[in-house]
Amino acid sequence: MTDSRSITFDGTPLAIEDVCRLASRDARAVLSPDPAFRARVRRGAEFLERLLREDGVVYGVTTGYGDSCTVAVPPELVAELPHHLFAYHGVGLGRMLDPAETRAVLATRLQSLAQGVSGVSVDLLEQLAAFLEHDVLPQIPAEGSVGASGDLTPLSYVAAALCGERDVLFQGRVRPAAEALATLGRAPLRLRPKEGLAIMNGTAVMTALACLAFERAGYVARLASRLTACNVLASAGNAHHFDEALFAVKPHAGQQRSAARIRADLAIDSARPAARNEQRLQDRYSLRCAPHVIGVLEDALPFFRQLIENELNSANDNPIIDAEREQVLHGGHFYGGHVAFAMDGLKTAVANVADLLDRQLALLVDTRYNHGLPSNLSGATGPRAAINHGLKALQISVSAWTAEALKQTMPASVFSRSTECHNQDKVSMGTIAARDCLRVLELTEQVCVGMLVAARQGVALRCAQDGVVPSATLQAFQADLERRIPFVAEDRALDVDLIKLLAALRGREWTLYDDA
Repeated sequence: MTDSRSITFDGTPLAIEDVCRLASRDARAVLSPDPAFRARVRRGAEFLERLLREDGVVYGVTTGYGDSCTVAVPPELVAELPHHLFAYHGVGLGRMLDPAETRAVLATRLQSLAQGVSGVSVDLLEQLAAFLEHDVLPQIPAEGSVGASGDLTPLSYVAAALCGERDVLFQGRVRPAAEALATLGRAPLRLRPKEGLAIMNGTAVMTALACLAFERAGYVARLASRLTACNVLASAGNAHHFDEALFAVKPHAGQQRSAARIRADLAIDSARPAARNEQRLQDRYSLRCAPHVIGVLEDALPFFRQLIENELNSANDNPIIDAEREQVLHGGHFYGGHVAFAMDGLKTAVANVADLLDRQLALLVDTRYNHGLPSNLSGATGPRAAINHGLKALQISVSAWTAEALKQTMPASVFSRSTECHNQDKVSMGTIAARDCLRVLELTEQVCVGMLVAARQGVALRCAQDGVVPSATLQAFQADLERRIPFVAEDRALDVDLIKLLAALRGREWTLYDDA
């Protein structure tokens, strides 16, 4: 349940956009004060406590973990077991998740536990919500999860921080978690039976990263359509390749949407046939088939949304505590196969868009294919043209970023590894797939900003050379780019421009279409 300022955790469904708003600090997290919600959460914890008093055997509560499930834990040591779980899982390496990623992890874990079937206390939910509210960010290493039995190792850093152990990013610097909690006047959490397992034994990291990847992919798809329109204009292409009647006979919705966007950007009247001498009959595939490439990503996104949001709004730890029926249900909901599949598919669709744009740039800089524009889109004229090389190096870098993105598309989900004494003998690799997807998106966004420089240069050259007047939409877009990027007349380093454009892209500074 949400409003414009806050996102309430009460067990009702959240959308991907809610997680992204929390990740970017555009909304605040609120744990519902509703008595019925809190009573439901408490019932699970109280049921577990009663089972313990009655000498019930509960996996991860009165037994060891994983392959050690046959090892009985003496009653006097049960309280120590959650601490041991997060202690021995402190083996993560690699980069730390960035602040946005970490907030998304906290939100995703809180949403799962708020379903009320994990046997945790309200105190635990309040501590998670407080971390989000006050931006206390556990330092979570990105590497070390196979995606079943959930994101154990990275989530151990969340569990430890809630208990005042390990480090957090707080108020601009990394400091001990205990110090941050003391600053807030909050006590370290003392985990109750199963609470360590409930925090760690789930898909929160892969799902959080998937939410962020999904949002970034949607923006890339829209920007790719706008860039294609710019490139058609710059290369004097045939805009009638995007005719409405043409796309009606192959009605993939995302493909049609991309074609409609390009058509609108070019202000082409589909009812008016192209004059025979007005354009070439057919452009090369990277222009003519752009909606077919972008459309695959557009059409995949709704399906991937379903998979990601189902995972986001699920209870995905083990065992599930059904206090209403007084049952402890042992299963495998920590398995992140749906997220793994979504991320493997998404990174492939995104990388194909990078490849499309890379091919468009190759046409634009090559005098054999750019229909009269200068070599490498250089703006130098006269004798100085001999020593200026325009966007030659930019095209090489775009090609490098594209190649690396394509290399990352090997599916992670098929590389299951048997781990933990063959207890975890089939695992999802969902977190690796999600990290791969984010890397592909990072590289594709770099391709996009390279293309923004090329679009600004190419459109300016075409308009000056042929007197072309772009549509009002493209005129406004071009004017914005001209304010951001000086025309490349004399060779200069473009890295500063690219970095600024990358920040603008990731800040969603361009409003792209009203059909999203």
